[in-house]
Amino acid sequence: MVLWFGALAMAGTFLVFQDSALDYRLVALGALVPDLFDAIVARGVGPFHSIVVAVGVLMGVMVATVGRRSVRRRALAIPIGMFGHLVLDAAFARTNVFWWPFAGRVAHGPIPSFGRPVALVVGQEVVGLAVGAWLWNRFGLRDQARRRKFAKTGRLDRKVM
Repeated sequence: MVLWFGALAMAGTFLVFQDSALDYRLVALGALVPDLFDAIVARGVGPFHSIVVAVGVLMGVMVATVGRRSVRRRALAIPIGMFGHLVLDAAFARTNVFWWPFAGRVAHGPIPSFGRPVALVVGQEVVGLAVGAWLWNRFGLRDQARRRKFAKTGRLDRKVM
């Protein structure tokens, strides 16, 4: 589910914020964080699929980066990606998980994206691949200089905005 979460979180963030200075690589990474951490720590659906954890990470970034605007701009990409994951995973449909700890315990079971039928996962990855191709063209990554800048900084050329 890498392409589904990574590409769609990047595309959604781009369409909402239209910000060339945001690190889109970190948005994609942030979109993978809930599944990675819950797979490792909770060994199933866990607190990283909760809005409380995403808000906590956002608050942590805001507090840790007081007075350091450039660091804050870069670090905010991670919780933005985490929020994107929650939307793309429809985490809000599982009240006890999404509102943990306010709605009780986190339910036991597989991570939502790991418990889906294979055909649906393949379909989501194909959509992610198509969105990734659109991003490649939209961000002008055919140009080697833009591609290098994006690989190094995660930022977009202002000309593509």
